[in-house]
Order: sequence, then C-alpha cells, then structure tokens
Amino acid sequence: QVQLVESGGGSVQPGGSLRLSCAASGTIFGFKVMGWYRQAPGKQRELVAVITSGSTIMYADFAKGRFILSRDNAKNTVDLQMNSLKPEDTAVYYCKLIKVPGNNEYWGQGTQVTVSS
Repeated sequence: QVQLVESGGGSVQPGGSLRLSCAASGTIFGFKVMGWYRQAPGKQRELVAVITSGSTIMYADFAKGRFILSRDNAKNTVDLQMNSLKPEDTAVYYCKLIKVPGNNEYWGQGTQVTVSS
C-alpha cells in the first residue's frame, strides 16, 4: 500500500502562514489526483486544493489567492503554502492520493491547523 506522511501543522494568529507537506511512499506507478482536504469539528470533509496527473491544480473558493499547492514529481511530495490564515481555516488537514493503476484511494492521518488570537 501507499503511505502518506503529513507535517507542518500548528497554531498561528490570524494573518499568519503555515506550510504543510505530504510525502508519499510505497509502490506508485502514477497518480490521478494528489492534494489536500480539511475537516473542521461538526463539518464534512472538504477539498482544499488538488493537482492532477496533468499538473492541473484546482482550488476551493476559500483557498484561491491565499493558498498555493506545489508538487515535487521525483519525491512524490505535495506542499500547501497557506497565507493570510483566518480562524475559519481551523481544521484537521488531510493529504489524499488516488493511485494509478487501480484508482486506489489513500489518506494521511491528518495534521491539526489552529488559527486564533
């Protein structure tokens, strides 16, 4: 199986920045989608930003202009630079990968992001 290891979470004040990293390991021939989702207490998990195998990046509306997704193809790593953070961004952030072949879906364990004064 594929293992996803996330890092970079923490606590910041409103307006601050954090950089999340996700490293994938295991047998990976390729991927369809890789990126980040988040889930706040009492809410459903939602897309933050993902990148396709064709290097097309899709951002949620709340992330546009504030968050930047990047990928290192050689390392199978994706980073999420989060700027101008708001209290509403407080959530557990999860890395996700959809593998080729087989379209298997993998999730990381999640990393907590807290934005407060």
